[in-house]
Amino acid sequence: MPVNKHQQKTEATRRKLLAAGLRIFARDGFEAARIEDIAAETGHTRGAFYAHFDTKEDLFLALLEENASNRLGDLQRRLEKSAGAADRLRILRKFYLARAKDAESVLLTLEFKLFALRRPKMRARVAAAHQRIRASLNNEFLVKLLPPRHNEEAKILFEVVLAGLVLEHAYDPKRITAKQTTETLGRVFDLLIAAA
Repeated sequence: MPVNKHQQKTEATRRKLLAAGLRIFARDGFEAARIEDIAAETGHTRGAFYAHFDTKEDLFLALLEENASNRLGDLQRRLEKSAGAADRLRILRKFYLARAKDAESVLLTLEFKLFALRRPKMRARVAAAHQRIRASLNNEFLVKLLPPRHNEEAKILFEVVLAGLVLEHAYDPKRITAKQTTETLGRVFDLLIAAA
């Protein structure tokens, strides 16, 4: 069905709000980010914000899911074009290591998880969003690389190690450099795959 000009404009505003939200969240942190600032960054008012999102938590969850969907969609396309199990493993490893370079996204997710821990009503929504994101990684290629029991364990360990290393590097880059972060992630990936 064709999209009319109003729908195009509405979608363009939503995209601008998402992009502005990412910038403001990264700059100010989730809790300090203000809806007024996000709307102003796009040249709109609070009303435009509320036409698309009920709360800044809704905006954040939309950002989280959209970014993950884009990343995982890209991974899926690469895996579908792969030349076999060894190539799929190489693609998956490269994808995992590249996540360390997206420190902004990893740190914002950590910050939002901490925010949600302090608010039980939000915790369930954030956990559900992460569950949907993780579930989208349950595809045939990963199941072939890792037995089902190890698949979930490996995903948990990949996520925890990534978050911890990115946080430590951001906190004290002299203790663990960007290069050490990537190298350590690579070793962890190799160990988990070998263990499976």
